[in-house]
Amino acid sequence: MPGKALRPIVRVVQVTASLCVPTSSGTSTSSIKELELIEPGLVDYRVAWQWQRQLHAQRRADARGDTVMLLEHPSVYTAGKRTLDSDRPRNGSEVVEVDRGGKITWHGPGQLIGYPILRLPQPLDVVAYIRRIEQLLINTCAQLGLATMLIDGRTGVWVPADDRGPARKVAAIGVRVSYRVTLHGFALNCSPNLAAFDTIVPCGLADAGVTSLSAELGRTVTVGDVLPVVRPQLGTLCDPRPVLNPTRA
Repeated sequence: MPGKALRPIVRVVQVTASLCVPTSSGTSTSSIKELELIEPGLVDYRVAWQWQRQLHAQRRADARGDTVMLLEHPSVYTAGKRTLDSDRPRNGSEVVEVDRGGKITWHGPGQLIGYPILRLPQPLDVVAYIRRIEQLLINTCAQLGLATMLIDGRTGVWVPADDRGPARKVAAIGVRVSYRVTLHGFALNCSPNLAAFDTIVPCGLADAGVTSLSAELGRTVTVGDVLPVVRPQLGTLCDPRPVLNPTRA
């Protein structure tokens, strides 16, 4: 529905986080960061993408504050700027071309999608922002009982190789920053149908697997189970302090 304002029914709450902000004296003060959190449930990918662009334009114009969307999508393949033809679905499924980084992935029910629409501080450091997303996802998995890590040269959050198989990706990250305001974000596999990944080369990595919280923990972990773990951490995405390096392989 291009060109039309979207007016979905959403649940809006306020998320606050106490942050340490450096001062000129080298000490720090406590500051409260307020985010608007939008949780609309299951939303068509194209509708959510248009909604993101509207929020981005409003944030860029200072017509609203920082916002995070947490939602799910019906089944859809999306391709970032670096997607190769050989990565695409072998069964001819439709692919939505998007303006984020990364390659092709799948979104669908049972996957928690996070779209932070945030103004990043100066000096602009996109890598530090991605590190904060990674740490949020690692912390979330840990609180649910799953140890994860990063792999040098590969995006996303991974379950280490073990007797069940090689390292497996449990969360994907793909972002775009325009006029210092972020778009796109992360996808955490909670309880999706992982067979949807079989027809593509997820994120362009032919030698890596994809997994979910449910598959790794041996119990059903729904998006509804994960949301209360993610919400309190969202303020860390705006934290100006350096990010400590998480565990890497």
